Amino acid sequence: MRRRTLMLAALAAPAIARAEKTATLRFIPQANLTSLDPIWTTATVTNNHGYYVYDTLYASAQDMRPKPQMAEGHEVSADARIWRIRLREGLTFHDGTPVRGIDCAESIQRWCKRDAMGQILDAVVEKWSAPDDRTMEIHLTRPFPLVLDALAKADASVPYIMPERLARTDPMKAITEVVGSGPYRFLPDEYVSGARVAYARFDGYVPRKEPPEWATGGKIAYFPRVEWNVIPDPSTASAAIMRGEADWWERPFNDLLPVMLRDPNVTSMIADPSGRTSILRFNCLHPPFDNVKVRRAVMAAVNQEDYMRAAVGDDKELWRICRSLFPCGTTYATDDAGASLIRGDLALGRQLLAESGYAGEPVVVINPTDFPLIGPLGQVTASLLTSLGMKVDLQESDWGTVVQRRASRERVDKGGWSIFHTTGSASGWNNPAVAQPVRGQGSKGWFGWWDGPKLEAMVQDWLAAPDAASQTRIARAIGALALEEAPSIPLGQFFIRTVFRKSITGMLQGPCPYPWNIRPA
Repeated sequence: MRRRTLMLAALAAPAIARAEKTATLRFIPQANLTSLDPIWTTATVTNNHGYYVYDTLYASAQDMRPKPQMAEGHEVSADARIWRIRLREGLTFHDGTPVRGIDCAESIQRWCKRDAMGQILDAVVEKWSAPDDRTMEIHLTRPFPLVLDALAKADASVPYIMPERLARTDPMKAITEVVGSGPYRFLPDEYVSGARVAYARFDGYVPRKEPPEWATGGKIAYFPRVEWNVIPDPSTASAAIMRGEADWWERPFNDLLPVMLRDPNVTSMIADPSGRTSILRFNCLHPPFDNVKVRRAVMAAVNQEDYMRAAVGDDKELWRICRSLFPCGTTYATDDAGASLIRGDLALGRQLLAESGYAGEPVVVINPTDFPLIGPLGQVTASLLTSLGMKVDLQESDWGTVVQRRASRERVDKGGWSIFHTTGSASGWNNPAVAQPVRGQGSKGWFGWWDGPKLEAMVQDWLAAPDAASQTRIARAIGALALEEAPSIPLGQFFIRTVFRKSITGMLQGPCPYPWNIRPA
């Protein structure tokens, strides 16, 4: 081991010893974990699970610049068409097998089939190869300067590395066996969907030597065990925190915050200062929302303040109006374009609906009852659509069922859906390559399957733009067009205040609740 690595280990040892005595970090996740495959689904809770179990070749910190993670480094050929990525020494999967170049190549290929950014990368790849066990090569048909940006994607479908045998699974089928090389091992025998998820520290994990920031740097797992206790009822979760039965609640119900923070043993922090965007997503395959005029009628009637107050509360420090699909505060935000379309005007919405040709088709809104930041969004939408004169069927279930059902492309009379709601981080939706609510990839794209060839051509223009000014101009035009076509409606931007007991410390800010660096206070 290098001298700095030895020094870091020595510095970490006292905190690890304290964590050994405590043994278990008790965590209340935002929702139930129903899908274990973070490539198959973009559900945030599954992505969070992914960071425990898997690792990535590169990762992003707050400045969104790619940094090596599993990679030792890379070389690029003189013509910029061959990228050679070298793995760090000592990388091992939880089943005891070494991480090889072929594992990485197969994992990234599978990810490319599912992710919007990955599909852009895959379109310019001539072949993937692994010349030896510690090397992966990407052979391109033309230079593609965003290779590392793709591999370092921070949120909403992260390119996690799996063993070759699992990575060869059809990307349209979910993997159920969980084997990664990350700092924690998934414990399948203790997994009870709707109740508990358990992880054990992977003692074979070799952390990087840099300080941790977001998903970069040294991922030191201080606690030997982490338990997720799924508690859908906010009052029960709040009581668990205050009684010391849980250490950390990822997304507390905001109305309960004042009471919880009066407890001298409880504190909080803003989880991600860049915030999250709430959206309404249409199914564009079937009536009535295959008709853009119907989508625009709903958009005209949306009042973001109604949604934010229902889901987040009356504290305006925790939310803001943001009529952009690229999050406000990011380079490509188009709030000005959205202001003319998202009007909060019910009378205008009724007029546009009458002119749209809507023929009374049923609208099925699938909505979670166990997700306080999403469930109220669906209830506001159901009320809004009823006021517009639409035939609404609000079908409520747990979030896990919503995640499973939104993958269905059937008509509503055969178990399909018309609308669901979700949220995404600023880092996950901050540019045309990664922002799934914006993209128009049709059957190859995100749930809702909007087909927008004009917008997709503009994405290619953005990728080929010669400078930052050109990229900004094109990206804002993309954001404006996506609002006009309305496959998704932004409902506002909010900020999560995560709550934890003062007996733990070291939580990192970022788009995900990372389990490393957390230790007894």
